[in-house]
Amino acid sequence: MQTINDAIQGLRLGKPQAYQGLTIFPLLTSDSVEADYLTLDEALEQEQARVTEVSARGSVPTLLFQNRGDRNVLIVDGDELVGAKQNRSVNLSILVPARTKLEIPVSCTEMGRWSSRSGQFKSKRRSLYSRVRAAKAVHVTRRLRTADGRFVDQHEVWDDIAACSSDLGVHSTTGSMGDIYEQNDHLLARYRNAFNTQMGQVGAVFVVNGRIAGAEYFDSSHTFKGYIDRLVGSYAVSVILQSGTRSPLPRPQSVESFLAQIMAAHCESYPALGLGEDLRLSGGVVSGGALTAEDRLIHMAVFRIDKKKRQGPPTKQGNKNLSQFQDRLAA
Repeated sequence: MQTINDAIQGLRLGKPQAYQGLTIFPLLTSDSVEADYLTLDEALEQEQARVTEVSARGSVPTLLFQNRGDRNVLIVDGDELVGAKQNRSVNLSILVPARTKLEIPVSCTEMGRWSSRSGQFKSKRRSLYSRVRAAKAVHVTRRLRTADGRFVDQHEVWDDIAACSSDLGVHSTTGSMGDIYEQNDHLLARYRNAFNTQMGQVGAVFVVNGRIAGAEYFDSSHTFKGYIDRLVGSYAVSVILQSGTRSPLPRPQSVESFLAQIMAAHCESYPALGLGEDLRLSGGVVSGGALTAEDRLIHMAVFRIDKKKRQGPPTKQGNKNLSQFQDRLAA
């Protein structure tokens, strides 16, 4: 947890940007590092990685990732992979070592297809939309606690995609999340074009219709810049789903308080599938996960959750962190 606290303590808020119900508060730092890994997109484009079904029969919750290169590859929570027998989304962030094969946990984002379209997967540069990512974060934490793997309630994912499709008037012959994005691309493109990154930006706090919805952090401004469009799209879907709902924007102090809640959260550590450690955050109003390696916070995705999904209060150490962080903000 200290790695997370150190990273948050080194952040400052940039000037917020807003468009049609979505507001982004940039998270800035002077300590951004040069990424010593390839992102999933970079590795696939350079043919340094290959993603396939685990076997000819396939397995819905698992894919085979092959890192063929000499650099580590970062796969980010929510990344969608399309093709093969059905489209999937990655359940949590993984840093895959060089020259390594690894089975990775995924969720199906296309209920009505189980037939091969290609021998391997490709990236569409989009992410599971934020509402489902938030629910998935809760599921993964619960499964890790029971030593039941890093999996999710697949039927809940399918049900949410079906409900989202219905609410947005999306027709999909295979129940695919991709159709939600593609049939609303004219709207989502406006959101993507409305936001840009700032100097030293490594993350953001996302506000949906006036309510803080989540935060994302990367160790490198280069990595964040490569992910901003898909993150905007992920949260923009939630904005569109709540069309007509508007609330006053939170003050910067509220955003700082949300970051303090992350520091106050209960933290559980598990050996990562690849390099580093999986940290799971829960308690109060937050739920999410983080990946650390070599005493560095590589990636963190945390979501604000409603009362019925809360997993317990902050720990005593968490309350101490909260107090210390608020003291720093007041100084």
